[in-house]
Amino acid sequence: MSSTIYYTASSLDGFIATSDHSLDWLLSQPLSDDISEEMSALTTRFGAMLMGSSTYQWILDHEKVLEKPDAWPYTAPTWVMTHRDLPAVPGADIHFAQGDVAAVHAEAVAAAGGKDVWVVGGGDLAGQLADAGLLDRVEISYAPVTLGSGAPLLPRRLDLVQGDVRHDGTFVSATYTVKR
Repeated sequence: MSSTIYYTASSLDGFIATSDHSLDWLLSQPLSDDISEEMSALTTRFGAMLMGSSTYQWILDHEKVLEKPDAWPYTAPTWVMTHRDLPAVPGADIHFAQGDVAAVHAEAVAAAGGKDVWVVGGGDLAGQLADAGLLDRVEISYAPVTLGSGAPLLPRRLDLVQGDVRHDGTFVSATYTVKR
């Protein structure tokens, strides 16, 4: 059975991006071999993805996938939750959606074929899924940096049960189950 997992990185003070959507603070961190391997395995671990529009826009702007579509880093079907028109990456399995996250989530679970669904980027999207009772776990890698402001990790209250905690080079990674 598929689980829906918000897998992300955060600053110590709880932000996933700066106020201007920069990830420079994260990309400048050295990665342990374990985290590098874990990140490489993401494309096979997850059978579908749910993504916020700011994350999608960041990929468009920084990975230049419109100019070189082969640079789209994911093979899993991806649903981008958005209220604006965004360009599609040629050849990528991307669906633009808005409205009820439960209906979009059901499509993603069906497409995942029994694998997990990755909520990538979008603390608000993860929160909407939690509000609908659809978020199962939160997996966070905390970077040793504070930002002071920015896009919050989760802009609402969630009650969580702590699972694994591990040290990965400069990161501390933690897994939490969402209380129902």
